[in-house]
Amino acid sequence: MCDINVEEVLSKLTVAEKCNLTAGSDFAHTFPIPRLGIPALRTSDGPNTVRGTRFFNSTPTICLPAGPALAATWNRALLQEIGGLLGDECIAKGSHVLLGPCINIPRSPLGGRGQEAFGEDPMLAGVLAAYMCRGMQEKGIIATPKHFVCSDQEQGCFSMNCIVTERALREIYLMPFMLAIKLGDPGAIMAAYNKINGIHVSEDKRILQTILREEWGFQGLVMSDWHGLYSTTGPIRAGLDLEMPGPSQWRGKNLAHSLLADRLTNRALDNCVRNVLKMVKGAARSNIQVDAPERPLNREQDRELLRRAAAESIVLMKNNNNILPLDPTRSIAVIGPNAAIAAYRGGRIAHLRPYYTVTPLEAIRQRSEAEVAFAQGVYNHKERPLLGHQLKTKSGKLGFDMYVYTEPSTITDRKPVDHYEFLNSCGYFFNYEHPERIDKENWHVNIEGFLTATESGPYDFGVSVQGTASLYVDGKLVVDNTHNQTFGEGFFRAGTIEVVGTVNLVAGQTYNVLVHWAGAHTSELIKNSPLTFHPGGIRLGGCMKLDVESSIAAAAKLAAEFDQVVVLAGLMGDWETEGSDRANIDLPEHTDDLITRVLEANSKAVICISSGSPVAMPWVDKAATLLHVWYGGNETGNAISDVLYGDVNPSGKLPLSFPIRLSDNPAYLYSRAERRRLLYGEDIYVGYRFYDIMAKEVLFPFGHGLSYTQFALSDLSLAVDGKEEHATLTVKLEVANVGDRDGSETVQVYIQPEAPSVGRPLRELKGFEKVTIPKQAKATVTVPMELKYAMAFWDEAEERWVCEKGIYTIQVGTSSRGKFLEQRFEVEQTFWWQGL
Repeated sequence: MCDINVEEVLSKLTVAEKCNLTAGSDFAHTFPIPRLGIPALRTSDGPNTVRGTRFFNSTPTICLPAGPALAATWNRALLQEIGGLLGDECIAKGSHVLLGPCINIPRSPLGGRGQEAFGEDPMLAGVLAAYMCRGMQEKGIIATPKHFVCSDQEQGCFSMNCIVTERALREIYLMPFMLAIKLGDPGAIMAAYNKINGIHVSEDKRILQTILREEWGFQGLVMSDWHGLYSTTGPIRAGLDLEMPGPSQWRGKNLAHSLLADRLTNRALDNCVRNVLKMVKGAARSNIQVDAPERPLNREQDRELLRRAAAESIVLMKNNNNILPLDPTRSIAVIGPNAAIAAYRGGRIAHLRPYYTVTPLEAIRQRSEAEVAFAQGVYNHKERPLLGHQLKTKSGKLGFDMYVYTEPSTITDRKPVDHYEFLNSCGYFFNYEHPERIDKENWHVNIEGFLTATESGPYDFGVSVQGTASLYVDGKLVVDNTHNQTFGEGFFRAGTIEVVGTVNLVAGQTYNVLVHWAGAHTSELIKNSPLTFHPGGIRLGGCMKLDVESSIAAAAKLAAEFDQVVVLAGLMGDWETEGSDRANIDLPEHTDDLITRVLEANSKAVICISSGSPVAMPWVDKAATLLHVWYGGNETGNAISDVLYGDVNPSGKLPLSFPIRLSDNPAYLYSRAERRRLLYGEDIYVGYRFYDIMAKEVLFPFGHGLSYTQFALSDLSLAVDGKEEHATLTVKLEVANVGDRDGSETVQVYIQPEAPSVGRPLRELKGFEKVTIPKQAKATVTVPMELKYAMAFWDEAEERWVCEKGIYTIQVGTSSRGKFLEQRFEVEQTFWWQGL
């Protein structure tokens, strides 16, 4: 990488080169111009990892706790540290640009990508995103907050028309990006797929130019989401600089022709090219070489950080009678579907090849000094659990053999051209290359492994595929997914539903599992898929069928026999995923029955729920102790164990409100589109803003989270420095740890206007500070806030922010509900402001 003079290079570019620079060269790289020393930059998807460029046989990488988990830490410094780790992983993967963080607002608990975002409050999301961006960019990596803007659900995301008022757009949905740019100075922004009030964001000049560049002064690059352009000239005029991925669908020669027809000015094109060149210049800071090899990092120091972050994210929701922490010298029963597996990530774009994962059962067994018993209870999968980890290769390793052919399985004497040993039985054939392949479409694969049955009985095997596939057990056809296929949600909605077959197996006997898989060209579905690329993909799952009633009864019996019991349940990545939204907030089938029966058998059972968004808990009143453990990344099991045994004092705070039932949530009537039109009818009353103004009870409020110690807040005072839009309001108070353990507490500052001229939320979060205090000690906490951000709302008549004169109540507490320290504050004169 070398530094370039942007204006000098711009003046030397031909029209064709300019057109090429405004689009990617392939799925992950920008276009190079070697004669002028312009290299190709490598992008990598996030936001919970640095995935690298490969889908097939990808390089192992980290997996962070999910977005809501990181937000639950309420810890700016930690997010900056995490950003630094992402920066190091980018360097290891040769990636100059990371596509993240994701800071959309999950207005509904059903949104499939809520598990990537930083929660329902725009201030919290924006501040934490800014510090993550700082950490990345300190390493020379270009951060790319996404998806700008109102990309809050997956249903019809390419064509969705989000109907939203200007106030809601400004105060709720644009605010996280506004703060991320102000405080984090990211080098790029990714535009969303959807429309806002009738115009695709990628073509919306008011969003991309008037607001982003002119009002906010953003100097970086604006790129499309992948395949997120719908025309040639509109996005250029709007200020969308870079179409991704390549080869271009809309630019290149199409763009040159538009210039010839005077449908576009050279100045508009130059503006986009200039921003691409500025990004190339900025990327030189990383010292990442062009086409650098991707390599794993997996350092011990990173494992420690991931474990610390995952543990700090865990929210202690209830701890009646101080059941937690547990005693490692006493025996324990571990129960539930998320015990022996690691619920470490959400679905699809959060999918990756992790360095490792740790299950809660593994971690508890490692930490406990006594007996650890286990009962499955129920399953919680939407599709059958991945099969790869249950198989052995011919050489005896965990996993399966994969053989690549250029001829179909009907050719008896065909010979493989390639061989791999894999563990993950879900993946794409995208990026696979071999000199003997005829072309990118004409390939065939055999997947073969050996399964030893642990119990006798019926086993289910499931296959979903982009292409066609058949699964055999000891030569018997069990699953045929080659004919009469039906579209499912996987593989960018271009694959099939899971087709399931059942076979009886005998305990202790080893069976040959063979899958014939062929590319997308062998499937009839390809004719009806709007996708422009079909790389082929497959997902293989399998598990023994459970007798649910007897399995739950066995789990309850075990719970009654132990004094210490932990139930690990919740969702998995196949329930919360890009590409689809949830139908409800219920836990998977039979999970509530399991938890209820265990609590009836042992009222002291500790319930741990994994999810990236709110779930219903009809048994919650029976549970004395409850932890929300999110999707915790590589170290999820160790983090859960650390909190259960008190090695870490929990300090997480909810970044989301948990409603009692789905119909309570503010977007309940507005979470499904009608004729591609999605009304944001709850307006500015998102999350706790709605529950508070409606005085509606919730299961757990925004900002809630307990500790193994206790804190007392006192001596609140306010101070103002400066005037009007240059003023800073500083909140100061004493926080005392009055318990017998060291711990951390998050001071939350809410603002309540006394007599606003327009409808406003009852209270809004405007500042926060996390502090760690030794037992029986005190700390003075200060929370500085810019007055203009703390008090303002968007004045639709003036088209500016306004801080109205009047009385405001400053409420300081440790949750959005409960006891507050309060002081009144007066804004003496109304003033308006724009920009950042």
